Amino acid sequence: MPDDLAVRTQHRLNPNPRRVFTRLFVPGEETTRSHSRASQVVARILALEEQDVARLARSVEAGFSSRHRDLAATIADHFAFVAPDIPDADQLTPDRRTLIGATFTHEYSPEAALCNPSMTAHPDQSNLDPGQLRFVMSVRCIGEGHISSIGFRTGIVGPGPSLVVDEPERYLVTGTSRPGSYSRQVLLSRLADLGDHPEHAQLLLGRLPEAFTLAELNEAIRQVHEHTRNRERVQRTVEHVYRLAASSYVLDLPPEGALSGLLLWPTAPAEAHGMEDARLVRMDEDGVATYYATYTAYDGIGIGMQVLSTTDFRQFQVSPMAGPGAWGKGLALFPRRIGGRYVALSRADRESNLVTRSDDGLIWDEPTLINSPVQGWEVVQVGNGGSPIETSTGWLVITHGVGPMRTYALGAILLDLDDPTKVLATLDGPLLTPNADERDGYVPNVVYTCGALLHDDVLTIPYGISDGAIRFAQVDLPVLLGRMKLIE
Repeated sequence: MPDDLAVRTQHRLNPNPRRVFTRLFVPGEETTRSHSRASQVVARILALEEQDVARLARSVEAGFSSRHRDLAATIADHFAFVAPDIPDADQLTPDRRTLIGATFTHEYSPEAALCNPSMTAHPDQSNLDPGQLRFVMSVRCIGEGHISSIGFRTGIVGPGPSLVVDEPERYLVTGTSRPGSYSRQVLLSRLADLGDHPEHAQLLLGRLPEAFTLAELNEAIRQVHEHTRNRERVQRTVEHVYRLAASSYVLDLPPEGALSGLLLWPTAPAEAHGMEDARLVRMDEDGVATYYATYTAYDGIGIGMQVLSTTDFRQFQVSPMAGPGAWGKGLALFPRRIGGRYVALSRADRESNLVTRSDDGLIWDEPTLINSPVQGWEVVQVGNGGSPIETSTGWLVITHGVGPMRTYALGAILLDLDDPTKVLATLDGPLLTPNADERDGYVPNVVYTCGALLHDDVLTIPYGISDGAIRFAQVDLPVLLGRMKLIE
């Protein structure tokens, strides 16, 4: 099969290292097992002559204010962080306060690489011409330290193959997080995934209601008898409970600004080294559109599946996922329930496509195998390329396969609408493979997507090229379906 069944567009999204945001910087805490040097740094600033302080404060304002929406507020917040340890901090001059706050601030550029996008319909479909559809696209941003975060882009598809990608917002905002409410069953199931003894988990969580708060969790653990809680294996479960609880949070972002200015930055310990490969999907239920994104949380050692949800892209609910169907990475939700239950594509065995179901969208059943590596271009493993797309003939699933020289390519399968464990047809060969201009990058020989968008009978596939930048390819749906081989 020719690799041009999917036709590439001329669009290319490159990373922009000039898009930066500010983070708290504590000298000496850049690496693990290191100690803060904050007090020594503050002492040096307090020893500076006032004219030197004023000159440095002016240089910060002149050199950095234009790069951020409200740098002065950030610097004031970071001064407040260290102020309790500074004698007579309220007596310092504004310039010295600015200098201290700026010294405990640094810029971070999340876009050293840009890849693995996922498209769906935008919540705002106003002011469009006939045949147009506005989209929102999640993107994986990779920055210093190989830390991945989730960014967004917007644009318009249609009519037909027309595609416009908006210029992203100049400024980035990351929002603030706060504890959410916790699900007892999710934590119990996730503890089982981690190998904790059921007796220990019940001891700590058994008396809690199904939904509980951090304060209730703290009190429940406090009431566990001290000599029991100090036993090594129970204490291990306590640590796991708090770590999992921290993975359930609410992220609030400012109401102003375009979606492309939002950045979902790792918050929980489980995702400290990255929020990877978000698979964005829109679900319309009872007249309300809710957006979900399943992603891989990476802490530097292990991984786990998480899900975030939002109705407005200004407040996100985040939770861990559990159960055998959520093992591994790459879980992708179907855009509607089937038979009253949530359904998802899974890769729990790390090399095949499987289907799993859930009552609540958080705890996933034992998955059913539907698609294994068979063809030469996918002989190492297969996985999904985002959420299934509903068509009149079945659920269209873009797949990815890994073959010789760890080359990634895209393929397609078609699933039964009522029973998605039944494969109706497969594409006999790859849909898209890396061309000569796409083979070199951070991770060579890769084309990879986390979600395509169908509109006006045209399938638009955004894809990462060698984990460095993003391109788009399109294919007519009737042509694609016509090239697929029916399963006898």
